[in-house]
Parts: sequence; C-alpha cells; structure tokens
Amino acid sequence: MNTDKIYAEAIVNEYSKKSASKVVALRKLDKAAKMPAKIFTYTFGIICCLIAGTGMCLSMGVIGAGTEIFIGLGVVVGIIGFVGMALNYPIYKHILQKSKEKYAGDIIRLATEITDDDN
Repeated sequence: MNTDKIYAEAIVNEYSKKSASKVVALRKLDKAAKMPAKIFTYTFGIICCLIAGTGMCLSMGVIGAGTEIFIGLGVVVGIIGFVGMALNYPIYKHILQKSKEKYAGDIIRLATEITDDDN
C-alpha cells in the first residue's frame, strides 16, 4: 500500500467541499421538530420545581417568618408548582404534536426520497 497516496486522499477529503447527505438533512429536520418541545419542557419543569420547593420552604418555616400567613402562602405556592409539574407532560405532548405537524411534509418527502434511492 502506498501510504503517501492514502495520506494525500485524506487531505483532499478534508479540504474538499462536502455535500450534505439526505440522511443528515433528515436527522436535522427531526431534531428541529423535537427541539422546541424539549426546551419548553425542561425550562417549565425546572421553574415549576423551584416554585414547589419555595412553597414547601415557606410552609415549613425555612424561609419567611413561619407565621400562619407564610404557611398558607407556602401551601398555595407549592400547589401551584405541583400543578405546573403535573401539566408539564401534556403540554410537552401538545407542543411536540404541533411541531411534528409543521415539519411532517418535509420529513416524509425526504424520507421517501431516501427509501426510493435505495431501491
């Protein structure tokens, strides 16, 4: 084997213009369809956990004066946080469904092109 030739081909491949394959484009479209739902879910879930934790701290007297007003406020704030956490998954499914509907035509067209090229 000629190692100089292999090395030269590797250098040429490194500097030559690369054409994006259809599979890479399909992966990018799939990622673009799922990313908004993931970003929202993680952000909303973290915020709701922090709200619930703040409510628990208020109701146990860790923060605040530990009076009845703060305990009641802590219970209300905690319940708001827990309701938000409970709603996080249904909201995620809804956003994901809408995003998939938005990208469905392009993804199906590209996937059909890929499968037709293989035949």
